[in-house]
Amino acid sequence: MAKEVIVSFTLNNKPVTAKVPDDLALVDYLQEEQGLSGTRLCCGIGVCKVCTVKAQRAPSSQGQPMLACSTPVALLQGQTITTVEGVGSPQAPSKVQQAFLDHFAFQCGYCTPGFVMATTMLIERLRVTPVAKDQLDKAIEDAVGQHICRCTGYAKYYAAIKSVILAEGGLVK
Repeated sequence: MAKEVIVSFTLNNKPVTAKVPDDLALVDYLQEEQGLSGTRLCCGIGVCKVCTVKAQRAPSSQGQPMLACSTPVALLQGQTITTVEGVGSPQAPSKVQQAFLDHFAFQCGYCTPGFVMATTMLIERLRVTPVAKDQLDKAIEDAVGQHICRCTGYAKYYAAIKSVILAEGGLVK
């Protein structure tokens, strides 16, 4: 039987304090308690990366990918979590979201939030440490290469990611 714990963290720039079962998965909390449906459950074992969110242990730290399907909310104490809803909206999509739209980078869209979050974190890392132009494809592969798209939209995702990185300037040296 799960015991309940009280956890305080930041979710999409808003402070949250929640009393939750210690084994409640973040993806379930986001959908059932916060009404955020962008982070999706797919494989449930952390393989497909559909449920990727950004986690920061400290406000000034670099964001790291976190798998919401296999991360209990109880472990989020003091962290900052950003979901796909936290990077843009239908009315004001982020540059990454807009590039995915412009390149028709998805078919069913189920895996798209994971790709958006991984790409967003890649761009944030490149702002700190730009990559050599001949290493850009490898950097993209390292960021999203393990993400699974059942519709096989990889070529369009990669083209969209590359276009948004090259358009921003300063990310490639």
